[in-house]
Amino acid sequence: MADQIDINIFKPYLSLKKTYKGGITKDELSKGGNKIYKLSSNENILGSSPKAIEAIRQNLDLLHEYPDRTDAKLREALSTFYKGELSPDHFIAASSGSEVLDITIRGFMDNGLECIVSNPFFLPYQMFSKWQNAEVIDVPMNTSDWSLDVQGMLDRITDKTRLLFLTSPNNPTGTYIPKATLDQIIHNVPSHVIVVLDEVYYHFADAPDFSTAVEYVKEGYQVIALNSFSKAFGLASLRIGYAYTTPKISAYLRQLAKPFLINRLSLEAGIAALGDAEFLTKTRNTIIEERNWLYTQLDEIGIHYWKSQANFILIKCPVDQQDFVDAMLEDGVMVRPAANFGAPGCIRVTIGDREANVAYINALKKLSV
Repeated sequence: MADQIDINIFKPYLSLKKTYKGGITKDELSKGGNKIYKLSSNENILGSSPKAIEAIRQNLDLLHEYPDRTDAKLREALSTFYKGELSPDHFIAASSGSEVLDITIRGFMDNGLECIVSNPFFLPYQMFSKWQNAEVIDVPMNTSDWSLDVQGMLDRITDKTRLLFLTSPNNPTGTYIPKATLDQIIHNVPSHVIVVLDEVYYHFADAPDFSTAVEYVKEGYQVIALNSFSKAFGLASLRIGYAYTTPKISAYLRQLAKPFLINRLSLEAGIAALGDAEFLTKTRNTIIEERNWLYTQLDEIGIHYWKSQANFILIKCPVDQQDFVDAMLEDGVMVRPAANFGAPGCIRVTIGDREANVAYINALKKLSV
């Protein structure tokens, strides 16, 4: 037998020590039949868009057929949803916002190239970039108010930088990027850098100086705005998301989208959800009302928290983090530690309905006595 050559067939840069860890599910808990309030995954507290559910029912008899080969039908619906301000050519859709993120990173990241993030952040920015053997440059946020180090980010741009990740509202902090700050960044990045603005939680924002990427894209700036149907539309299980950007970038990225990428049920449900203005308005109003109620309760207890523009609130953990999570579970309340996102000693809590929020506050009071 000939001598064997020891060849490593695995890419060394895929051996990551730090990987994204999803939250625990209700099915993984055993509470002896007690009610569990899942305030750990930022899901829609009202459920799903009724119009989306009806669209699913109407398509159940067609599961044996392939869905549309492309996302063209959904892009038409998205253009209508954005009141014609953006054309179908501005959009790209895929099976989840994370899939759109992956397509974006595969399109622009490669061995030796760089992207910029700001800790704490959504870990897949880093994880997906590492899959392309790119270098991830972290310019941490200011921990007092979770604001961006704007000049620090701009100073770290090199000729190898391709993507600069921003999130507004940010996961897990709930804070947002004011319009003036977005202007400062987007107007000053060089032409070889694309700003990726993750605005998955934008439906819940009510700050007067909050801004999405629409105006920047209309003006031709190289911005990619990531969005999802998981939160405000309540379609997390269907895994459907989209982005909008310049027609040139959108056409480029669509070359990486697999044929038949979006299944029929997700496609039809997404289109129907876009037309469900009543559900979207009710979701937004409920979150804002409950968010304000939670502020008053947290103030009374004396818990340190950061005001949020999303459907969750980040709090400073008053006790050991794991003890906190375990104590909450004893009262049937699931919350999410934020250390894995880059916010050690903090807990992210989804805003629930009043019943869930009361359960959370009552459990919190026990720990704060």
